[in-house]
Amino acid sequence: MSNRNRTKTVAVIGAVVAAVVAVAAFAYWSGSGSGTGSGDVGTSSSVALTGTVAPGSAPGTSQSVSFTAANASESPIRVSNVHLVGVAVDGAHAACETADFTMADVTENHQVPAEATTEALPNDGSLVYANTSVSQDACKGATLTLTFSSS
Repeated sequence: MSNRNRTKTVAVIGAVVAAVVAVAAFAYWSGSGSGTGSGDVGTSSSVALTGTVAPGSAPGTSQSVSFTAANASESPIRVSNVHLVGVAVDGAHAACETADFTMADVTENHQVPAEATTEALPNDGSLVYANTSVSQDACKGATLTLTFSSS
């Protein structure tokens, strides 16, 4: 075969291949479809807060309160604020006026990791023991139990 015929043959084969590729590139089926999907989203959970009050509470003083949080869930939980819900005293000091104990809400903005058992929260609170005009002897030696909530 001559060089000229060979060149023509290669050119024809190239053109045929290009045409096949062009048709294949634009050949498709059109259609429509539909479907559904499902999944479960976890439920909200909460942390268990523990507060530790520095010793030495007396009328007219404030004591530091440090916090830890436990998170039994499989997702991290953000603690924005810690709020003192109430104060209780042991049975031997039932006459102690627990309303004399207050604590301002503590801003934490801290994420407690999933399955954390004792995550220290970064900010401390301040438990204030009011100095009233009446005897507060009923609280001497009392064991305080503080109840907290968080948001």
